[in-house]
Amino acid sequence: MATQKMKAWRLHQFGIEHLHLDDIAIPQPGPNDLLIRVNAVSINYRDKAIVDGVYNPDILEKGPITLASDASGTVVALGTDVTRFREGDKVITQVYTRWLDGERTPDDPDYLLGSPLAGVLSEYIVINEAAAVAKPEYLTDEEAATLPIAALTAWNAITTVGNIRKGQTIFIQGTGGVALFSVQIAAALDAKVIISTSQDEKGIKAMSLGAHHFINYHTQPDWELEVLKLTGGTGADEIVELVAGDITRSVKAIKFGGTIAIIGFLDHPQLTVNVFSLFAKQPNIVGLSIGHRRSFEEMNAFFEQHQIRPMIDGVYDFANAAEAFRHLSKGPFGKIVIKIS
Repeated sequence: MATQKMKAWRLHQFGIEHLHLDDIAIPQPGPNDLLIRVNAVSINYRDKAIVDGVYNPDILEKGPITLASDASGTVVALGTDVTRFREGDKVITQVYTRWLDGERTPDDPDYLLGSPLAGVLSEYIVINEAAAVAKPEYLTDEEAATLPIAALTAWNAITTVGNIRKGQTIFIQGTGGVALFSVQIAAALDAKVIISTSQDEKGIKAMSLGAHHFINYHTQPDWELEVLKLTGGTGADEIVELVAGDITRSVKAIKFGGTIAIIGFLDHPQLTVNVFSLFAKQPNIVGLSIGHRRSFEEMNAFFEQHQIRPMIDGVYDFANAAEAFRHLSKGPFGKIVIKIS
């Protein structure tokens, strides 16, 4: 019997021009696996870093890889021992496929979708049933696909690392996917939200999602002073740090003993900081990498309770996946999604 084929976007060499739509075999589920027809995929800066050769320079040593980790889809076949789902169920991928709860183990990063494991930018995927969560019914497939990295990272930055409560102040850098989910989550918790942006238009849009103030870092380049001004000189309780590089200005903008959640690396993955600013503020600086499945399920319940809808800046057809990556490179307002079926 001939092997059934599917389409998958795979990276053959670094650079978007080396992203090709290949015909490969449809994977077959093992005893504990789900075969999922992918409906939508969202892409993240992690995926761009993989394409650019920044994330893991050795990733292509064994051949082409299928990109992306965030997908929503429909279960179309089950392994013999599957108990959590049925055929026809709508599900979302859990990026850390083996991190289900508690502390992350040293080998959990070896089982990340999209690298080192095969990605989801294909017509079908197979994952262990433990690496899926139920799709919230109120969200579309495209909206649900945006949750696995950006929303869960924002959720854990604010609720676990920052432990943000009503009335506290959070400063969020930018208006990408993680940033806007952070705005929506913090606003739902009744926190005071300040964002930074390169355009007033984006700042106004962010305020419609729950931000209280925006700082245009082009017209107000000393943005850390603006954060201090907006907080009466005390600084923000938490900063969602998406730029990295030199974080001295973030340290200046944080309150004494506040938390800086290091999430992105838009400037540079190598952190630097003026040590005297650390002495002055004594911040809690925490690196954050997404979250476990239980946290994902708790976040989905919170989202449904507050009817939080992801902000999507563009939806692309499967055939135009390369254009979606080019859009991501330009700095979208929210998430970029690729519709598969």
